[in-house]
Amino acid sequence: MSFKNAEIQRKANVYFDGKVTSRSIITAEGEMKSLGVILPGSYRFSTQAQERMEIIQGHCRVKLADKQGWDDYQAGASFHVPANSHFEIEVEGLLDYVCHYG
Repeated sequence: MSFKNAEIQRKANVYFDGKVTSRSIITAEGEMKSLGVILPGSYRFSTQAQERMEIIQGHCRVKLADKQGWDDYQAGASFHVPANSHFEIEVEGLLDYVCHYG
């Protein structure tokens, strides 16, 4: 995956004392995305816009706000989170991801 002629924000988005970091990008087509890394741990994120989390490397367990149980995701998989919602994520090793907004 590559993004040609994309604008990359230099300042990192840093969460959970640096255990989750990302960089925001805007593609030439105006799409908002973030490229990030999550270190081992359990985290909860809230959403404003609809998100599709694409797993590039690693493995995670995810519990969406409207679900009772957890689902497993590995490299090559993705999951969707509705706008104005939240999700919990558990990561055992390094997780590399792309978040697609909207």
